[in-house]
Amino acid sequence: MEGRTVKRIASLTICIMLHGSGEMTAQSPTVPAGDWMTFNRTLAGDRFSPLSEINHDNVTHLRPLCAYTLPEVVSLQTGPLVIDGTMYFTSDSSSYAIDANDCSEKWRSVHKVTRPSPTGAHRGLAYLDGVLFRGTSDAHVVALDAKDGLTKWATWGNAHEKPISGGGFWTSFTLDTARRLLYAPAGNPAPDFDLAMRPGKNLYTNSVLAIDIDTGHLVAYNQIVKKDFHDWDVDSPPALVTTRSGRRLVASANKDGVLSVLDRDHNLGVVYQQPTTTRLNVTMPLSRTHDVRFCPGIVGGSEWNGASYDPALNLIFVGAVDWCASVRVQAAEALVPAQGTLWFGAETPVERIFDPVEQARGRVTAFDADTGAVRWKFQTTRPVNAAVTPTAGGLVFTADLGGRFYAFDATTGRVLWQYEMGQSTGGGIVTYRANGGQRVAIASGMKSPIWPGAADASRIVIFGVESSR
Repeated sequence: MEGRTVKRIASLTICIMLHGSGEMTAQSPTVPAGDWMTFNRTLAGDRFSPLSEINHDNVTHLRPLCAYTLPEVVSLQTGPLVIDGTMYFTSDSSSYAIDANDCSEKWRSVHKVTRPSPTGAHRGLAYLDGVLFRGTSDAHVVALDAKDGLTKWATWGNAHEKPISGGGFWTSFTLDTARRLLYAPAGNPAPDFDLAMRPGKNLYTNSVLAIDIDTGHLVAYNQIVKKDFHDWDVDSPPALVTTRSGRRLVASANKDGVLSVLDRDHNLGVVYQQPTTTRLNVTMPLSRTHDVRFCPGIVGGSEWNGASYDPALNLIFVGAVDWCASVRVQAAEALVPAQGTLWFGAETPVERIFDPVEQARGRVTAFDADTGAVRWKFQTTRPVNAAVTPTAGGLVFTADLGGRFYAFDATTGRVLWQYEMGQSTGGGIVTYRANGGQRVAIASGMKSPIWPGAADASRIVIFGVESSR
């Protein structure tokens, strides 16, 4: 059963990821410089853009050129794609296409979802040969025609009597096309906090998995977070990196508040690990009689946007959430909740688990890819969930949940430019070419029951320098 399941996951995912990429290699895929074709731009997932028109000399002239306001206010977490001048993105219930230069709508496709996600989670689209693919919260994969948004096909959902519990895949995968290996991050087991209910190793949860795309066989794995009782998913896309010294690595930044760097040439062994957030009471057992505070909390560390890599500087960049939590484990005789409901295994009500929202902070950290040494660090006043995007212009773009959009000097971490979005921001940040000039687009406006910040609108905002208007 396990082998068949892994093979089905690998087969479906590779059909989506291999968008005519027979000549690609994992480190230098032939993605057109002016496009953004996957969640993290390249199949290797490094998020690096070779565009340099926007750079140290002119980034202070970066201004909004246009905005598209969605007809719904959502937890906008989408990672936009840009292909041949069209931008594609999602909400939890709809898919959109707009002109990547002037923000005019090309089409909108609404999906009838039978079981909406309570958190409104969604990650965007994948693209293959003129077809867009997306998941839905009621367990379907939908294929849309990229020209008009019409549905080409949809899978059937999971049977109601066979619910999925724990170990979910909820972010993007990455692909080494030279070795034909898919790298997948697997989430935490359930119930999250009651370790006594799930003895053993709980394989292959909280792991980076390397899967042969031709056979579906599991080639290697590293269970980065073992015996997890903090809800510390190994969740973010594992970036495939070849360093300046030639080392072939996986950069995996996750909810445990750690950047774990693994060796692709030696069975995914750990090369180094470095903290990305505050870490407190990491090994202290949780209790059934009183709250135990730990850091990072259940929404700490890195979430759906993980590590990125600048090959010119040999730097790995990580954005993270610095926010702690307190939990008391459920009574030993507690009943299993109804199917389809949250199963944390906590006596503490969800709304009381988090530290006061005023204490939630964020970090952006740059690490030497070969040694793990910290090159610079910047603390934000609100958590960083947005993508961290380095460019050949020597810049790193990201944003925090307070709505501050930053451009850093990639070498030093100095803030070169900042813009107030006015909306809580935790979605994708992409850069591409349109109308002869480089553009930077951001998904802003994240109305969420979990995350701090506020939004009265959800928007895609496209920026450019004044000279490229």
